[in-house]
Amino acid sequence: MPPRKLYFENVRVGDELPAMAKAPIDRVQLARYAAATNDYNPLNVDEPAAKAVGMPSVVAPSTLGLGFLGQLVTDWARGGQVKKAQARFTRMLWPTDTLVCKGRVSDRWGEGGKYFVELDVWAENQKGELVVRGTVLLKVFYSFEDETRFRTGQPPLIVTVPRQSILAAPPPPPAPRPSVGKGTAKPGKAPTTKKPAAKKPAARTAPPKKAVKPAKKASKPAKKKK
Repeated sequence: MPPRKLYFENVRVGDELPAMAKAPIDRVQLARYAAATNDYNPLNVDEPAAKAVGMPSVVAPSTLGLGFLGQLVTDWARGGQVKKAQARFTRMLWPTDTLVCKGRVSDRWGEGGKYFVELDVWAENQKGELVVRGTVLLKVFYSFEDETRFRTGQPPLIVTVPRQSILAAPPPPPAPRPSVGKGTAKPGKAPTTKKPAAKKPAARTAPPKKAVKPAKKASKPAKKKK
């Protein structure tokens, strides 16, 4: 069973609300809902009118599913104040549909003596198909002591709690690109690197010429004496 009062110190991100199953939607419920909202749309209460526009039968108003989600939240968040709620309808509701309402804590934070809890809530039909989904922002007391201080006109209990969202962290920023020389690479362009200038081969020097000794003159043969 949920606690008599919902306090911030007892809530953790990822906590799931107890699932709430509703009885199958029937024609009597549709008639009562139309009377309570003063909305007698023929598509919701008049079978011949619904079939005349191609419907297989009357269709339940989507806000009926939203009302079920409201019941889920108020049963769980006793003592909390609903500050904001929004929803998106994804499927039509039909008579005999059985909805199961679910939710979980997706974020929590506190600053300046004010404490907030954010919920993800949704409803599924008997086939497991998503019918309606939304978010609800609650303002709650930090603890019983905090509520007592409020009731007696004392300053609130101040505890700073950073956001603890269950949502996935954003991707890390791209690594900085290497700079080129003294400047830096321009965004969106691949950095260019200058190739080192090729060293010119050293000029070849001709090997020193060997000194050529003068050829010896062939000696003349000696003349024979007569």
